[in-house]
Amino acid sequence: MLGVVITVFPFYWMFVMASNTTADIFSYPPKLVPGSHLWENMSKVLDKTDFWGSMALTIVAATGTTILVLLIDSLAAFAFAKYDFPARNVLFAIVLATFMIPMQLALVPQFVTLAWLGWVGSLKALILPGAANAFGIFWMRQYAKGAIADELIHAAKVDGAGFFRQWWTVGLPVLRPGLAFLGIFTFFTIWNDYLWPLIVMTDPGKLPLQVAVQQLNGIYTTDQSMVIAGALMSVIPLIGVFLIGARHFIANLAAGAMKF
Repeated sequence: MLGVVITVFPFYWMFVMASNTTADIFSYPPKLVPGSHLWENMSKVLDKTDFWGSMALTIVAATGTTILVLLIDSLAAFAFAKYDFPARNVLFAIVLATFMIPMQLALVPQFVTLAWLGWVGSLKALILPGAANAFGIFWMRQYAKGAIADELIHAAKVDGAGFFRQWWTVGLPVLRPGLAFLGIFTFFTIWNDYLWPLIVMTDPGKLPLQVAVQQLNGIYTTDQSMVIAGALMSVIPLIGVFLIGARHFIANLAAGAMKF
């Protein structure tokens, strides 16, 4: 129960601050109950930013990247976990090495590459650079090694199934809990990304959600209640995604436990 309270309280506190005025936020003692200015603050957010357009752009970017990550990473992980091919360990070590490189070091070469391709400022610049990642391959490879029995792979080979059919009919049904977690993690990462969209999206009319919400901050003064209302509006879809994804994650884990 204490863990639930600790987890939920930041969201409740965000709601309290978003429903009060900036003066109320800095008052002492602090107000612990919601106020009556929530709709007013949300209206300010909608007036100052193209919130719904930014949310639509972010949903498309996060969904597209998540689908590509689940597809590419699960294919690579399935090969690393269940296939013996030349230089497998060396290639996997290279994948892990890329995982250790800070994201900031890749910003300049990524931007130069996208500029050469003419993709700067386009939706492709938000989706394709994150289409595969070392963490996803590592996570799914470790999951596949323990979850997929070698006997299933051998049986599929006897039936004449090729690599892609083995991945589709044998691998994916077993990997669903791992894919559910990876999907939630990837969607959240892309949704909350600020630095890369700030650099690569050059059109002020096409700004992802986190960049658009940041523009609510003033140069000299900031309406804190309005900013927090924008943050609250950007968090609400994530709660829905988490509830849907977590339900599938837990259901698939339970189903797998019953089978074993």
